[in-house]
Amino acid sequence: MLTLTTSRVLLLLQAGACLLLVPVGAACGGSDTNGNVDGGSSARDTGRVADGHGKVDGHSKVDGRSVVDGHVAVDSHVAVDGYVAVDGHVAVDGHVAVDGHGAVDGHGALDGHAAVDGHGAVDGHSKVDGHSKVDGHSKVDGHGAADTGGATDGRSEAHMDAVADAPKLGVPVDLGTAGQYAILAKSGISTVSPSAITGDLGLSPAAATYITGFSLIADPSNVFSTSSQVTGKVYASDYAPPTPVNLTTAIGDMGTAFTAAAGRAPDVTGLGAGNIGGMVLSAGVYSWGTGLLIPSNLTLTGSATDVWIFQIAQDLTVDNGVEIVLAGGALPKNVFWQVSGSASLGTTVEFEGILLCQTGIALNTGASLTGRLLAQTAVTLDSNAIVAP
Repeated sequence: MLTLTTSRVLLLLQAGACLLLVPVGAACGGSDTNGNVDGGSSARDTGRVADGHGKVDGHSKVDGRSVVDGHVAVDSHVAVDGYVAVDGHVAVDGHVAVDGHGAVDGHGALDGHAAVDGHGAVDGHSKVDGHSKVDGHSKVDGHGAADTGGATDGRSEAHMDAVADAPKLGVPVDLGTAGQYAILAKSGISTVSPSAITGDLGLSPAAATYITGFSLIADPSNVFSTSSQVTGKVYASDYAPPTPVNLTTAIGDMGTAFTAAAGRAPDVTGLGAGNIGGMVLSAGVYSWGTGLLIPSNLTLTGSATDVWIFQIAQDLTVDNGVEIVLAGGALPKNVFWQVSGSASLGTTVEFEGILLCQTGIALNTGASLTGRLLAQTAVTLDSNAIVAP
């Protein structure tokens, strides 16, 4: 702010928080028409008198300070519109401008925007890495980004979070503690020997008497039993703690996994009208509103991280001698057969994957499986080989 009077001039300069009050008449004295100030010599260099004040280097002097374009310089800096310039930059509202931009709230402006925490603000939002920030998240392409991911297609961050939480292709079905068993059933597990199971067996709520054909030998702890046909342990609901609780949890997890698999959005529906023999299938979710028949070899091709989910509304039937072939690095632990009816594997079938059945699973003579048999009723074996992945 600059204030002048006619007889005695009061200069009021504002620079930051400092006010400079200069009674011009007292400091400068009178001046004559010869350009002398208080009896001093006339102006040097240009030698001309400007507005009654001595001129130096072409600029009028007031109280020993240069006047440029009608503005009074303070400490060799030019004041503009009553504000003191520092290092060639104009101060605005008492703040020093940086790189020619007006400072706001003590922050230097970047690209004409007020800087916040060292970042240029855009539309009142601070700028990070060229993106403006909204509610602490970077904006990308006009969308609020959460956790460095920009929302697209005009969708909100809440919508994007919901999408992020949804099951995606490539994500295996979570089996929970049910994934600790090669065979898990509710009402019974039976075999015609000899079978060979690599992995644990679990039965609940039925008791150990419903595990037949295995010639079980109880462990002294009575927490589990063993069998010559099982490379692993056999658990039943009437064994000693903590087995009953563990089995109850596993059975619950099995039901949850079944529901989760059924809930995945299908990529393909009704393929082959329920007959997929001889096909080569890439990863994805396949769904049928009917039963599914596999009368000849089926190939699943993909990488070790690819996931297949087969949603079958009725029964799964695999004809005798059929082989499920995994190619390209595909793994049996990533193949899920969600069967709302029963599953029947014919003689000498070579099957791959996790069978999640709402009713029973039956393997005929000589059939083998690399995977898990998880049945909400019973599992029936007949000289079969089961290997948990």
